[in-house]
Amino acid sequence: MSHTASPVLQKERIDIIDSLRGVAILGILLMNIPSFAYSVMSHDPSIKNEYGTINYYIWKFVDWIPDGTQRALFSMLFGAGIILFVGGKERQHNSVSAADYFFRRQLWLLFFGLINIYILLWHGDILFDYGCYGLLMFVFRLWEPKKLLIAAGVCFILMLARENRDLYQDKKMIARGEAVEKIDTTVTKLTDEQQVWLGDMQEFRDKCKRENRLKRMDRANRRMTGSYEEVYEQSTGVYISHVLTYTYFSIWDVVLFMFLGMAFLKNGVLTGKASIKLYALMCVIGLGVGLYISYLRLQPLVNAKFNWFEFTKNSSFSYYEAGRTLRALGIFGFLMLLYKSEFFNWFFKLMRPVGQMAFTNYLTQSILGTIIFSGLGFGLFGKLHRYEVYLILLGIWFVQIVWSHVWLRYFQYGPFEWVWRQLTYWKKLPLRKH
Repeated sequence: MSHTASPVLQKERIDIIDSLRGVAILGILLMNIPSFAYSVMSHDPSIKNEYGTINYYIWKFVDWIPDGTQRALFSMLFGAGIILFVGGKERQHNSVSAADYFFRRQLWLLFFGLINIYILLWHGDILFDYGCYGLLMFVFRLWEPKKLLIAAGVCFILMLARENRDLYQDKKMIARGEAVEKIDTTVTKLTDEQQVWLGDMQEFRDKCKRENRLKRMDRANRRMTGSYEEVYEQSTGVYISHVLTYTYFSIWDVVLFMFLGMAFLKNGVLTGKASIKLYALMCVIGLGVGLYISYLRLQPLVNAKFNWFEFTKNSSFSYYEAGRTLRALGIFGFLMLLYKSEFFNWFFKLMRPVGQMAFTNYLTQSILGTIIFSGLGFGLFGKLHRYEVYLILLGIWFVQIVWSHVWLRYFQYGPFEWVWRQLTYWKKLPLRKH
């Protein structure tokens, strides 16, 4: 195999994709920083009785509008990146060599994901997921945009079906358990099966009680502000639980937007070549309908005082994926409308270096999160108000924007991008600009 392949040159980069990637990587921290700061209560303002305070309104804004959208945008860009990477290598070499470079790139991404999880102790890692699903998406890189959009639609339906199947499985479990609970056991002896139904329902109900949620929060606070061993046990334990639940969904959740990213790259939507009318329709319909659907999901949760047992019992449909998908497309359409307006060139220029260093910025978010919040650093986990956590977020955004601009003034790649590229191409690459 030839070893003359090289990373994309600066002049070959697509500016809008770098800028969007910069927006997404900062937006991901917007969603992740509550989990860095107070994990189990990140989406539950009832635990600290935040109702009516600035903390409550911050929670409502974040969970209603951007929640899940930045991960979606980043997945779109990752899907587009697969085509750009493999296509570039196929132009330099042959398809076999391109596949070899791509699979090596993905396997190293899996490795960095494991570092992020088990060394940097970030339980919300996405690198491992992207490493796995990128290998799958390689198969679809040559599909036409129409087929890719159909595939995205199929993934959406599967995701919606999966979350609603799980909702009705839980509702069935509650109904069975509550029916058994009404049986007079002094007259009728419960069968083994009925005892299981009753036990499952009671366990779910007890877990969702506020006092038990408080206990889980206190336990997480103690562990996350303790020794490395305690932080490790808490963080990796959450990640393993996350794998068993989120990954169950994420193959459709992530792949859906990777398909969209591939399609949008091929038909020019991702690079700003589509009409203003299309972006406006995406923005208006996506945000208009998406925010309404997300309201239908969030308001019953508020009414149930964030008791997931009561919320599940009284819910008739799970709206999460429908709302998230529409909101993500709406925000993407909004960003592209800004891009089509020359007035906002400064914004995309500001975001471009952040996106060029997205891999470095993502990993440094994990490093900073561990240093600021865990017991391995300042130990602020669980000790700050929600608004204080978001003030820290603004500080990290400022640092990452500034340092991305300064670093790329003197160097060709971000430091972690440089390491990743050397491992992918298996050769030493120059870092400094000549």
